[in-house]
Amino acid sequence: MNIFAPTLVASALTLAAGVATAQPVIGLITKTESNPFFVKMKEGAEAEAKKLGAKLLSASGKTDGDNAGQVTAMENMIAAGAKTILLTPSDAKAILPAVKRAQAQGVMVIALDSPTEPAGAVDGLFATDNYKAGVLIGQYARAALGGKAPVIAMLDLFPGHPVGAQRHNGFLQGYGLKSLDAKSNDLARPAEVVCMADSFGDAAKGQTGMENCLQKNPGINVVYTINEPAAAGAYKALKAAGKDRDVLIVSVDGGCAGIKDVGAGVIAATSQQYPLRMAAMGVAAGVEYAKTGKKVSGYTDTGVTLIAARPVAGVDSKDVKTGMDLCWGNK
Repeated sequence: MNIFAPTLVASALTLAAGVATAQPVIGLITKTESNPFFVKMKEGAEAEAKKLGAKLLSASGKTDGDNAGQVTAMENMIAAGAKTILLTPSDAKAILPAVKRAQAQGVMVIALDSPTEPAGAVDGLFATDNYKAGVLIGQYARAALGGKAPVIAMLDLFPGHPVGAQRHNGFLQGYGLKSLDAKSNDLARPAEVVCMADSFGDAAKGQTGMENCLQKNPGINVVYTINEPAAAGAYKALKAAGKDRDVLIVSVDGGCAGIKDVGAGVIAATSQQYPLRMAAMGVAAGVEYAKTGKKVSGYTDTGVTLIAARPVAGVDSKDVKTGMDLCWGNK
């Protein structure tokens, strides 16, 4: 966890010495520092901060779900002079007391990628429409499978997380199966879903989950995955079982590695999101708040695009080249 980064210490010393500065100080707290999605988010924040003359403080939890680490990072950043915190909450509910304390000190808190619960607990949310992302890959999977009856495995995030629920339920909605709406954090399970496993967005756990699902039902022909690392793990399990050509895998993220997997036939289609854009918008909002006192409000959709190597009738998608050009907001 990068809580005691030099930038944090330097900022704290400046404040202690009573030296005033007009430079906006903005904190970015991600779920982890190793996930490529959050690496790209940090790149976007750093580039925008440099462009706008802001100081960026960055930190993360040790693992996805490390709420205590995120709380500590938030407190350290506020002590170091941050007036805007950009946060990807690991725990949508447990982070709320820390958010309220920050806001009581005049700090604007913006959620990136993942909402708090309730979403209105923060000043604003810059994120993918995760339900729509799920709908897009559900529509694609149904069209690609043709008239075959779906036998579905779902490699989810973990129970209760809004992003995981929205993608899961959106996929089922897009496929035309019984589902729940975007406001629900429960996971729908129609009869066509023969196996569900928590992957935590991790390749190794995705592989294990897929292995277990194949043991339960070797006739699986569609696999939904919460993200592309989980999809890569699922593919590894399917290939080891000699089923990699018989099963359609769809996913969400649109990272450069994931788009390469689409091109290689590992993933049939993925919904691409744009973390660099989320972070850049958050930094810009923080600079605006420092200059004018104007806070953001509500939800801002940062966009989602379906990327597929093979287009299917009735479903709008972009090709692999487009996906590589745009992977995670490179352009």
